[in-house]
Amino acid sequence: MKQNRTLLLTTILVLAALVLAACPAPAPAPGAQPAAPAADTPAAAPAASGDSGVQIPEIEDGKFNVAFVYVGPIGDGGWTYSHNEGRMYLEDELGDKVHTAYLESVPEGADAERVIRSLARAGFNAIFTTSFGFMDSTATVAEEFPDTFFVHVSGFKKADPNFANLFGAMESMKYLVGMIAGARAVEDGSTRIGYIAPFPIPEVIRHVNAVALGMKQTCPECQLDIRWIFTWFDPDKERQAAESLMEAGADVVITGSDTTGPVQVAGEKGLWGVGYDSRNACEVDTEHCLTVPYWNWGPEYVRLVTSMMDGTFKADDIYFDVDSGSLGLLGFMEGQTPAPGVPESVIPQVQETLAKMVSGEMTRFDVFTGPINNNKGEEIVPAGQSLTQSDIEGLDAAVAPELGRDACTFCMNWLAEGVVPDAELP
Repeated sequence: MKQNRTLLLTTILVLAALVLAACPAPAPAPGAQPAAPAADTPAAAPAASGDSGVQIPEIEDGKFNVAFVYVGPIGDGGWTYSHNEGRMYLEDELGDKVHTAYLESVPEGADAERVIRSLARAGFNAIFTTSFGFMDSTATVAEEFPDTFFVHVSGFKKADPNFANLFGAMESMKYLVGMIAGARAVEDGSTRIGYIAPFPIPEVIRHVNAVALGMKQTCPECQLDIRWIFTWFDPDKERQAAESLMEAGADVVITGSDTTGPVQVAGEKGLWGVGYDSRNACEVDTEHCLTVPYWNWGPEYVRLVTSMMDGTFKADDIYFDVDSGSLGLLGFMEGQTPAPGVPESVIPQVQETLAKMVSGEMTRFDVFTGPINNNKGEEIVPAGQSLTQSDIEGLDAAVAPELGRDACTFCMNWLAEGVVPDAELP
């Protein structure tokens, strides 16, 4: 009898387990993240979690499915916001031919690799990863899924037939920012400008250097102070860095990170800020925001996805300049008006230089043409010589040969004259 009761209990438990397994679990509530912009179209509905531990969007049959992996939230008002604008532009331009989805606030490193792999397994035709720290993870997964297209934004790795990298010459826009900031400092009787720098990598270093070079055009006596914060997105650290720079005497604070916090802090103190990444970054304080160098990713995304769909995609190093139309400077593009804080004296100079960039007459290589000294007064680039693309990206002899590229000569591991002399790369 005891055996019969045990057998009956076992049978009931097994049947209960089978019933429960057949019932779909309710989807977890969304995380507490900033809301998407009002113009956003909804991402794909979540499917079952992959080994990444996050909800992986579903693909849509009959469409070319494109996934975007973001390092920050789409409401950051900067880097990720601009990429999400590009995603929406892609949907608007290609209509029912494509379906897009995104995952936001994905940590760099092992988590990113699991997310990217889960998206590939889910059947997405193309995956765009949008942070420098996603580069190695993207390369690994691209090798595992040769029939899926991968594009990594801001890195330098690529692999036939399916893995390309994408970036642009934001250093050209930063040069113009330096001109504006220098002119503002002169008008205010100041000689100090601040820069919030995320990481000591070539991308950030060349942006800092471009600002310093542009600044010296309009304020030869000015110095550029730096605060390294070792993060792309941290509202508190960005605000603290801005406050530190202003306490040290900075009249203008330029951010290289993702939020609008530094612009807001500058306004609170009656000083000046320069945003980054997205054309809406000045909206937090239009009175005290001088400008924003911003990305226009949409046309690049349309071009690349179209090439994937029609079979012309190439696994290239893609690095566009200002003449592409994919870079902008708020207040100075066609149909825009400079912010009230921009000194009248510098507007024609910036407009003339920008016009040369838009026409292709002036490129990123002209920005970095010698003579250029470092912040210790030592010559780095001799007169008449210009940086190469490998120099700009800091591809040295240990890396360049593996990529089929020439090694850098004036590798981007120095700070330009105009940066405070005691500043060092961490």
